[in-house]
Amino acid sequence: MSSRAQPHHLALDAQALREAVEAHQRYLAGRSGGRRLSLTYADLSNCTLEGLDLREADFAGANFHGATLARANLSRGILFGADLREADMRRANLGRADLRGACMRGANLSGAELPGCDLREGRIALQDKLDGFRILRHEHRPGELNYAILSGANLAGAQMAGAVAMSSDFTDANLSGAQMAGAKLTRAVLDGADLTGADLAGADLSGASMKRTVLTGANLDRATLDDVDMSDVLRAPPEVFFVDNRPLDQVLAEHEAYCDTGGERGAVIDLSKADFRPMHTLKARKFTALVARNAIFFGLDMQGVQLQGADLSGSDFRGCDLRDADLRGAKLAGASFTRADLRGALLGPLTIGDGRFVRTDFTRATLRNADLRGAQAARARFLEADMTGANLQGCDLTDAELEV
Repeated sequence: MSSRAQPHHLALDAQALREAVEAHQRYLAGRSGGRRLSLTYADLSNCTLEGLDLREADFAGANFHGATLARANLSRGILFGADLREADMRRANLGRADLRGACMRGANLSGAELPGCDLREGRIALQDKLDGFRILRHEHRPGELNYAILSGANLAGAQMAGAVAMSSDFTDANLSGAQMAGAKLTRAVLDGADLTGADLAGADLSGASMKRTVLTGANLDRATLDDVDMSDVLRAPPEVFFVDNRPLDQVLAEHEAYCDTGGERGAVIDLSKADFRPMHTLKARKFTALVARNAIFFGLDMQGVQLQGADLSGSDFRGCDLRDADLRGAKLAGASFTRADLRGALLGPLTIGDGRFVRTDFTRATLRNADLRGAQAARARFLEADMTGANLQGCDLTDAELEV
């Protein structure tokens, strides 16, 4: 039995590929003549499959080197042992896909959906008439993500135990609950990544950049952290956050009373640098003109919250549910809204008198992969804002200040 074998990929002409994909569409729709796509060990290098619905397709051992799979739906697909080196997979859906043993060296998976996918090392045994079973091996190690771009990707719950991802870019990726025990992540960029509840036991993070990384509930037992930049990491919140020896919920109640009574009762207190996470939810609360610069709101339910005219500059709203929130006239310069849900939010000007209004200010804010569908952002200021991957479908940007 031979221990090594280079994959022998089967050439496929354009017409045969087109017919196979069309038959797969009929299979997915339950129409007659449908047939599940099975292109195991096929040579699809430099092929364009952009935006196609390829759910449940079997591409075990296939060669996708340099292929374009951007926005393709490969959920629940089989990519076991596939060669995906340097493939363009931006915003592709790989949810629950079997990627064991796939080689993704240099692949671009920015903004891709990979929740629950299996990225562990795997090996394919090929049957050979002379040698019996042989192990298929890539030119590079299977299960390899070296130099891959996964910025903004959703890898929640992904199986990555023992994965090799040296020098890979996981900036702002969602790795919550990911199983990464023993993973090789040397020199990886994990800036702003969400590692809530992730298992990194025994992982090698030497030389990694973990600025602003969320480590709430993450297991770093026996992990190698030599020369790791962990500036501004976000760890577990306190059970209660105190402001001048008073619990935050009491202070916020006073602010809300001030808003409700037009200043007759309650008080307004500067809550800059406060950690709001112990509140668990701020849904539908009224905090008009709140001052909370550089505060932490990470992951909170803030549906319908009223923050008109608030000063929230530099605050952390990553992953927050801000649907239908009222942020008219708010100061949000330098704030982070990565993966925040701002659908239907009011982000337009706040009228303060006859012909006078205050714009909502997102100058230098980060809105990577934020959802602004249906938001009202007329006249809003987005100067130097990072809106990479943001969903702006149906967002009213009339007279907004945008840098094109």
